[in-house]
Amino acid sequence: MLLDERPLDVEEPGWIYEIKFDGWRLMARFGDGKCELRTRQGANATGWFPEVVQALATVEGGPYVTDGEGCVLDEMGRSDFDRFQDRARRRRWYEGADPVVYCVFDLLIDQGEDITQLPLIERKARLAKLLEVPRPSVLFVNHFDNEEHDIHSIVRDAVVPFELEGLVAKRKNSVYQPGIRSSDWVKVKRRNAIPAQRFKRGPKSKDISIGL
Repeated sequence: MLLDERPLDVEEPGWIYEIKFDGWRLMARFGDGKCELRTRQGANATGWFPEVVQALATVEGGPYVTDGEGCVLDEMGRSDFDRFQDRARRRRWYEGADPVVYCVFDLLIDQGEDITQLPLIERKARLAKLLEVPRPSVLFVNHFDNEEHDIHSIVRDAVVPFELEGLVAKRKNSVYQPGIRSSDWVKVKRRNAIPAQRFKRGPKSKDISIGL
Protein backbone atom coordinates (compact mmCIF):
# COMPACT_ATOMS: atom_id res chain seq x y z
CA MET A 1 0.00 0.00 0.00
CA LEU A 2 1.52 3.29 -1.15
CA LEU A 3 1.47 6.81 0.26
CA ASP A 4 -0.47 9.63 -1.34
CA GLU A 5 0.79 13.22 -1.27
CA ARG A 6 -2.02 15.75 -0.92
CA PRO A 7 -3.12 18.62 1.32
CA LEU A 8 -4.33 17.36 4.68
CA ASP A 9 -5.84 19.08 7.70
CA VAL A 10 -4.01 17.49 10.64
CA GLU A 11 -6.94 18.34 12.90
CA GLU A 12 -9.41 16.29 10.84
CA PRO A 13 -10.70 13.52 13.16
CA GLY A 14 -10.20 9.84 12.46
CA TRP A 15 -6.48 9.85 11.69
CA ILE A 16 -3.35 8.51 13.35
CA TYR A 17 0.19 9.75 12.70
CA GLU A 18 3.48 7.82 12.61
CA ILE A 19 7.04 9.08 12.42
CA LYS A 20 8.21 8.58 8.83
CA PHE A 21 11.33 6.45 8.59
CA ASP A 22 13.51 6.80 5.50
CA GLY A 23 14.83 3.60 3.94
CA TRP A 24 13.42 0.77 1.80
CA ARG A 25 9.98 -0.79 2.15
CA LEU A 26 10.31 -4.43 3.17
CA MET A 27 7.67 -7.11 3.50
CA ALA A 28 8.51 -9.90 5.94
CA ARG A 29 7.01 -13.39 6.13
CA PHE A 30 8.07 -15.27 9.24
CA GLY A 31 7.12 -18.00 11.68
CA ASP A 32 8.22 -21.47 12.77
CA GLY A 33 11.84 -20.35 12.97
CA LYS A 34 11.98 -19.00 9.42
CA CYS A 35 11.89 -15.56 7.84
CA GLU A 36 11.85 -14.18 4.29
CA LEU A 37 12.24 -10.53 3.28
CA ARG A 38 11.00 -8.99 0.04
CA THR A 39 11.46 -5.48 -1.33
CA ARG A 40 8.62 -3.39 -2.73
CA GLN A 41 9.63 -4.59 -6.21
CA GLY A 42 9.54 -8.23 -5.07
CA ALA A 43 13.28 -8.88 -4.87
CA ASN A 44 14.32 -11.47 -2.29
CA ALA A 45 16.26 -9.51 0.36
CA THR A 46 16.53 -12.34 2.89
CA GLY A 47 20.29 -12.65 2.51
CA TRP A 48 20.89 -8.92 2.48
CA PHE A 49 19.88 -8.18 6.07
CA PRO A 50 20.60 -11.31 8.14
CA GLU A 51 20.31 -9.44 11.44
CA VAL A 52 16.63 -8.73 10.71
CA VAL A 53 15.99 -12.30 9.54
CA GLN A 54 17.55 -13.76 12.67
CA ALA A 55 15.47 -11.51 14.93
CA LEU A 56 12.13 -12.23 13.25
CA ALA A 57 12.86 -15.95 13.12
CA THR A 58 12.66 -16.01 16.93
CA VAL A 59 8.97 -14.96 16.90
CA GLU A 60 6.87 -17.96 17.87
CA GLY A 61 3.87 -19.17 15.91
CA GLY A 62 2.94 -17.90 12.51
CA PRO A 63 2.91 -17.52 9.67
CA TYR A 64 2.95 -13.74 9.91
CA VAL A 65 3.34 -11.14 7.18
CA THR A 66 4.32 -7.57 8.06
CA ASP A 67 4.97 -4.32 6.22
CA GLY A 68 7.70 -1.94 7.29
CA GLU A 69 10.79 0.03 6.39
CA GLY A 70 14.36 -1.20 6.46
CA CYS A 71 16.54 1.58 7.89
CA VAL A 72 19.87 2.47 9.43
CA LEU A 73 19.30 4.51 12.59
CA ASP A 74 21.74 7.02 14.02
CA GLU A 75 22.61 7.45 17.71
CA MET A 76 19.40 9.50 18.21
CA GLY A 77 17.17 6.91 16.55
CA ARG A 78 16.73 8.89 13.33
CA SER A 79 16.82 7.09 9.99
CA ASP A 80 19.83 7.89 7.80
CA PHE A 81 19.02 7.14 4.16
CA ASP A 82 22.57 7.58 2.86
CA ARG A 83 24.00 5.13 5.37
CA PHE A 84 21.24 2.66 4.56
CA GLN A 85 21.98 2.96 0.83
CA ASP A 86 25.67 2.29 1.47
CA ARG A 87 24.74 -0.86 3.37
CA ALA A 88 21.95 -2.08 1.09
CA ARG A 89 23.82 -1.75 -2.20
CA ARG A 90 26.21 -4.54 -1.15
CA ARG A 91 23.30 -6.97 -0.70
CA ARG A 92 25.00 -8.73 2.22
CA TRP A 93 26.47 -8.37 5.70
CA TYR A 94 30.13 -7.34 5.83
CA GLU A 95 32.66 -6.34 8.46
CA GLY A 96 31.98 -2.81 9.70
CA ALA A 97 28.48 -2.72 8.17
CA ASP A 98 25.88 -0.43 9.68
CA PRO A 99 23.19 -2.61 11.28
CA VAL A 100 19.78 -2.45 9.64
CA VAL A 101 16.62 -2.09 11.72
CA TYR A 102 13.23 -3.24 10.43
CA CYS A 103 10.74 -0.52 11.42
CA VAL A 104 7.43 -2.41 11.35
CA PHE A 105 4.15 -0.51 11.00
CA ASP A 106 1.52 -3.01 9.79
CA LEU A 107 0.47 -6.63 10.21
CA LEU A 108 -1.21 -8.28 7.21
CA ILE A 109 -1.23 -11.98 8.08
CA ASP A 110 -1.68 -13.02 11.71
CA GLN A 111 -1.18 -16.71 12.51
CA GLY A 112 -2.14 -17.52 8.91
CA GLU A 113 -5.25 -15.28 8.98
CA ASP A 114 -5.53 -12.57 6.33
CA ILE A 115 -6.40 -9.43 8.30
CA THR A 116 -5.89 -6.86 5.55
CA GLN A 117 -9.59 -5.95 5.60
CA LEU A 118 -9.63 -5.22 9.32
CA PRO A 119 -9.37 -1.55 10.38
CA LEU A 120 -5.79 -0.30 10.60
CA ILE A 121 -6.09 0.48 14.30
CA GLU A 122 -6.95 -3.18 15.00
CA ARG A 123 -4.08 -4.45 12.86
CA LYS A 124 -1.72 -2.12 14.75
CA ALA A 125 -3.00 -3.45 18.09
CA ARG A 126 -2.30 -7.02 16.99
CA LEU A 127 1.14 -6.00 15.75
CA ALA A 128 1.97 -4.33 19.07
CA LYS A 129 1.05 -7.52 20.90
CA LEU A 130 3.08 -9.65 18.50
CA LEU A 131 6.18 -7.50 19.01
CA GLU A 132 5.71 -6.70 22.70
CA VAL A 133 8.94 -8.55 23.50
CA PRO A 134 11.75 -6.26 22.24
CA ARG A 135 14.07 -7.82 19.68
CA PRO A 136 17.31 -6.43 18.25
CA SER A 137 16.97 -5.14 14.70
CA VAL A 138 13.17 -4.85 14.97
CA LEU A 139 11.28 -1.68 15.92
CA PHE A 140 7.51 -1.42 16.33
CA VAL A 141 6.38 1.90 14.83
CA ASN A 142 3.91 3.40 17.30
CA HIS A 143 1.49 6.20 16.47
CA PHE A 144 -0.19 9.38 17.71
CA ASP A 145 -3.97 9.71 17.59
CA ASN A 146 -4.79 13.26 16.51
CA GLU A 147 -7.90 13.23 18.71
CA GLU A 148 -5.63 12.76 21.73
CA HIS A 149 -2.48 14.60 20.65
CA ASP A 150 -1.77 17.99 19.12
CA ILE A 151 -0.02 17.14 15.85
CA HIS A 152 1.21 20.72 15.45
CA SER A 153 3.01 20.41 18.79
CA ILE A 154 4.60 17.12 17.74
CA VAL A 155 5.88 18.79 14.59
CA ARG A 156 7.19 21.79 16.54
CA ASP A 157 8.74 19.86 19.43
CA ALA A 158 10.00 16.70 17.69
CA VAL A 159 9.88 16.68 13.89
CA VAL A 160 11.45 20.11 13.33
CA PRO A 161 14.17 20.22 16.03
CA PHE A 162 15.27 16.63 15.39
CA GLU A 163 15.16 17.22 11.62
CA LEU A 164 12.99 14.17 10.94
CA GLU A 165 11.71 13.66 7.39
CA GLY A 166 8.10 14.08 8.49
CA LEU A 167 5.01 12.08 9.42
CA VAL A 168 2.72 9.56 7.80
CA ALA A 169 -1.00 10.15 8.31
CA LYS A 170 -3.31 7.12 8.14
CA ARG A 171 -7.06 6.77 8.56
CA LYS A 172 -7.72 4.69 11.65
CA ASN A 173 -10.34 2.56 9.92
CA SER A 174 -8.48 2.09 6.61
CA VAL A 175 -8.06 -1.39 5.13
CA TYR A 176 -4.82 -2.51 3.51
CA GLN A 177 -4.85 -2.20 -0.29
CA PRO A 178 -1.74 -3.82 -1.82
CA GLY A 179 -0.20 -1.80 -4.64
CA ILE A 180 -2.72 1.05 -4.30
CA ARG A 181 -1.63 4.65 -3.78
CA SER A 182 -4.47 5.41 -1.41
CA SER A 183 -5.68 8.74 -0.09
CA ASP A 184 -6.12 6.92 3.26
CA TRP A 185 -2.33 7.01 3.74
CA VAL A 186 -0.72 10.42 3.27
CA LYS A 187 2.93 11.48 3.44
CA VAL A 188 3.36 14.75 5.32
CA LYS A 189 6.95 15.94 4.93
CA ARG A 190 8.73 18.50 7.04
CA ARG A 191 9.41 21.59 4.98
CA ASN A 192 12.87 21.37 3.36
CA ALA A 193 13.36 17.90 4.86
CA ILE A 194 15.25 16.53 1.86
CA PRO A 195 16.75 18.07 -1.26
CA ALA A 196 14.12 18.38 -3.97
CA GLN A 197 16.31 16.48 -6.45
CA ARG A 198 16.86 13.38 -4.31
CA PHE A 199 13.66 11.59 -5.26
CA LYS A 200 12.23 11.99 -8.74
CA ARG A 201 8.86 10.24 -8.88
CA GLY A 202 7.71 11.76 -12.15
CA PRO A 203 6.74 15.21 -13.41
CA LYS A 204 3.52 15.31 -11.38
CA SER A 205 5.09 14.49 -8.04
CA LYS A 206 3.87 16.87 -5.32
CA ASP A 207 5.60 18.11 -2.20
CA ILE A 208 3.14 18.45 0.67
CA SER A 209 5.04 19.80 3.64
CA ILE A 210 4.52 21.00 7.17
CA GLY A 211 6.49 23.39 9.32
CA LEU A 212 6.42 26.46 11.47
